[in-house]
Amino acid sequence: MNKSWTKWFFLAFMVIAIFPVMGMAQGSINQRQRNQQARIRQGIRSGELTRREAYRLESRQARVKVREAFARRSGGEFTARERYRIQRQLNRSSRGIYRQKHDRQDRD
Repeated sequence: MNKSWTKWFFLAFMVIAIFPVMGMAQGSINQRQRNQQARIRQGIRSGELTRREAYRLESRQARVKVREAFARRSGGEFTARERYRIQRQLNRSSRGIYRQKHDRQDRD
């Protein structure tokens, strides 16, 4: 009886833990894209980004949106692999924004 109870408890815990994450995955991708766009705009306003840097960062963001649109078109829902690829691309983009904003180049 104890093993059975433990198994059901674990199963219920996994269901409770996984479903909200699955629903938030799309929201987190969109939110990350908005945050990164805001970081780029802030870098342009403050002069931390040159025009060329901003253009490159914006085009990287556009590629992420294209990948997202393509993944969405193939069925409406992301597979785990598609979500992973998009998140990875957003991670790279975020690192690039940080690096460009903190390098020695300014818009002066």
